[in-house]
Amino acid sequence: MPGGRFLTKLAKPFLNRQVARFRKAEGSEPVQFMGFPILLLTTVGAKTGAEHTHVLGGFPDGDDAWLVIASKGGAATHPHWFHNIAKNPDKVWIQVGNRKMHANVQSLQGTEREAAYGRVVAVAKNYGSYLTKTDREIPVLRVTPAPE
Repeated sequence: MPGGRFLTKLAKPFLNRQVARFRKAEGSEPVQFMGFPILLLTTVGAKTGAEHTHVLGGFPDGDDAWLVIASKGGAATHPHWFHNIAKNPDKVWIQVGNRKMHANVQSLQGTEREAAYGRVVAVAKNYGSYLTKTDREIPVLRVTPAPE
């Protein structure tokens, strides 16, 4: 994306404030943003080894499970956090509401992926348009608490 690094640097203070705001959640229910539930996803950088936290749509999918879409707004490439998970799958944490936990991440495939993507689009319609913006298969991840 032209100016991508510049825009990211420009948006960083705003994004950091959002993360700080959502970290202060009081209840165990997911915080709502733009009409859908969000969670905080923390990964360890594939190249840097540094922790990175992202505010993402986190759609409940049964008891203690959430769906996260690696859409990057329909861009041609996967988001950095997706690469971080692939490189460091044992170094992933989520915060849902005020609940912070170490997480397991499963990449859904085939009809299971398609059905899950459909459930997300039913709640957040904008995710449907991302499929028309890119030729890549947009990953759908199921996130659950890791055993203690």
